[in-house]
Amino acid sequence: MTNPEPEKTLLIVEDDRPLRERLARAMESRGFSVTIAETVAQGIARAKEAPPSYAVVDLKLDDGNGLDVVEVLHTTKPEARVVVLTGFGNIATAVAAVKYGAIDYLPKPADADDILAALQAPPGSKPKPPENPMSADRVRWEHIQRVYELCGHNVSETARRLNMHRRTLQRILAKRSPR
Repeated sequence: MTNPEPEKTLLIVEDDRPLRERLARAMESRGFSVTIAETVAQGIARAKEAPPSYAVVDLKLDDGNGLDVVEVLHTTKPEARVVVLTGFGNIATAVAAVKYGAIDYLPKPADADDILAALQAPPGSKPKPPENPMSADRVRWEHIQRVYELCGHNVSETARRLNMHRRTLQRILAKRSPR
């Protein structure tokens, strides 16, 4: 006997309103019953009220860490399939997301098809390598942003840790992210 497909309830916890609304519409058009939240507190409340079968959770939210929502989801409904989204991906947070119960960890911007594929991937399956990997400039920019974030947005401390002149770092931070 095969396992019945889980109900298609989806919780989206994302503080970026345009992304949240666009993703909610896209997932509804793919047959999901979508509930949205924009903070850790709302995400935890919705996860406890009606634990979803699927969830997409942003790692960094205005009021805290999305991993708190992932942890609650995993305890309220252990079989829930959770994907973590982040604009500042690194190995440590990816490992933490999986330890808290996430099945995948996707960098932003991720489109609805990538998220759907991650949510519905068979357990143990291996993801395909990216068709358009990040450029070296983008990887460098992401690393600088991550260190800047870890230093509490302190430019002098970030420059010291990166062994970079403070003015050079300020020019890099003032520019838009490379593609």
